[in-house]
Amino acid sequence: MKHLLLLGTGGTIACKRGENGLTPLLTGDELLSYVPDAKKFCEVETVQVLNIDSTNMHPKHWLKLAQVLEENYDDYEGFVICHGTDTMAYTAAAMSYLVQHSSKPIVITGAQKPIDLDVTDARTNLLDSLRFAASDRAHGVTIVFDGKVIAGTRGKKERSKSYNAFSSINFPYIATIQDSNIIFYLDDIDDKWQDRESVRFYHEMDSQVSLLKLIPSMDSSLLDYMAEHYDAVVIESFGVGGLPSYESGDFYSSIEKWISMGKTVVMTTQVTQEGSNMSVYEVGQKIKNAFGLIESY
Repeated sequence: MKHLLLLGTGGTIACKRGENGLTPLLTGDELLSYVPDAKKFCEVETVQVLNIDSTNMHPKHWLKLAQVLEENYDDYEGFVICHGTDTMAYTAAAMSYLVQHSSKPIVITGAQKPIDLDVTDARTNLLDSLRFAASDRAHGVTIVFDGKVIAGTRGKKERSKSYNAFSSINFPYIATIQDSNIIFYLDDIDDKWQDRESVRFYHEMDSQVSLLKLIPSMDSSLLDYMAEHYDAVVIESFGVGGLPSYESGDFYSSIEKWISMGKTVVMTTQVTQEGSNMSVYEVGQKIKNAFGLIESY
């Protein structure tokens, strides 16, 4: 029987209704009381790291979560983080980089409705997450939600109310969980990790990272302003990627300013599926070649 640690952070799954709407109040131990069947396949201890609405999640909280994981890593065989859905994908990505090469599963889950309601997805999601964390084949950071297992860097919340809130973007689901059975889709998941490195924890993050979503006619002075306040910018461009080449050439000058200041520019696309390729069009290839911009693809 696997020995797991549940990390509580708040979120809808732990909410109760108050005067001003839903607010996280339930502890990890209280959440576990709603899934008694978990005792059949695992032993779970809990630690309450936070109890906040995930809208308030911040890089300092990611560092705290990684610290708790590191402090307890040797004492447990798997971990489940209960989290709000609004920023769950961000946290999953952050954990994927803060805790690398983990041979043990670090599962992030939550719910669209509080766990104490008669009709809710919370109990199923929590039980599925504990089941996956107790699997011998599970490892690394994943999101478990609505019966799907999603790689930590590939999750995206695409529905605000429905139970099937999360999708895996440009990557297969690792597994599904149906009727208490885990069905792995990636047959070589074990083989890939035979010679994996030892787990590595990172202890620093730069929170001065900004996101700019391009719209037609946007003034490049926004980039100039951001260069004074941030260390890096992720630019969500159109289609396969590029920057506007208006008559003024201002975007070229703005990127040149970022690079001359020793700051980081990452190019991506605001199109959800199939990724970017800045080499296709002149508006992408020219500026990428000139400055060696990072493309996320």
